[in-house]
Amino acid sequence: MKYYLYNSLANNGITPELKEGIQPIDAVGLNYQEFFDGLAAEDEVVLIGGDGTLNYFINAVDTDKISNNVYLLGAGTGNDFFNDIERKAGEEVLINEYIKNLPTVYVNGLEKKFINGIGYGIDGYACEVADQIKAKTPNKEINYSAIVIKGILGKFDSHHATVTVDGVTNEYDDVWIAATMKGRYYGGGLKITPGQDRAKKTVSSVVYMSKSRIKGLMNFPKIPKGEHVALTQYVKIYEGSEITVSFKRPCALQIDGETVLNVTTYTVKA
Repeated sequence: MKYYLYNSLANNGITPELKEGIQPIDAVGLNYQEFFDGLAAEDEVVLIGGDGTLNYFINAVDTDKISNNVYLLGAGTGNDFFNDIERKAGEEVLINEYIKNLPTVYVNGLEKKFINGIGYGIDGYACEVADQIKAKTPNKEINYSAIVIKGILGKFDSHHATVTVDGVTNEYDDVWIAATMKGRYYGGGLKITPGQDRAKKTVSSVVYMSKSRIKGLMNFPKIPKGEHVALTQYVKIYEGSEITVSFKRPCALQIDGETVLNVTTYTVKA
């Protein structure tokens, strides 16, 4: 049997339209581990959603032990995972190979797997502000680019960062972003680590810095296409199995779009 699962709290509560005769199951409140433990060997599961759906799923069940076929039917507002594997929303894609041996982030007492990446700095700040807007006006469309622009121009301050990759430490001033990635994309289409390969057992960390706010803003539009990596004066990229990033002052961090507040340090183990 093939089960279709969706989140009724997402997509403004609209039930997804599927082929005639297919009735999706609302996964809100569903114990994923018990659900998978109760499946027959030949049963298959289709997750309907985007990056948020995947992030919730990989942290709700031991994906390394799943033997049933699991698919993602791309939907939702965030599809960085589909961008990375070069598939399109609306496709039903087998994802078993992508949900095993995932990296884990340790931050503020939390321990979470992630499918795309960790954003720390102006990207985490953008998610923090977006959450505040959603809390006040739930159905308002969020303009993340506008939040980032206003942040760089004055509402957000750059940080002094310490980045340790497999035991080797470097320090940087005027850091706007200190992300660590399993895939290449985050933030709704930003190609932040174009050289990262999710098939490898390592992650990539990117440091984006600029003493000048104006220069930092001018270089930012290069990120969606990955062109920022050529700006070696402003961008440093590392690859490793264990990465720790620390800021001298706390700020927000995002894990596949989920915000964690008041963070001074995080560690990722690939």
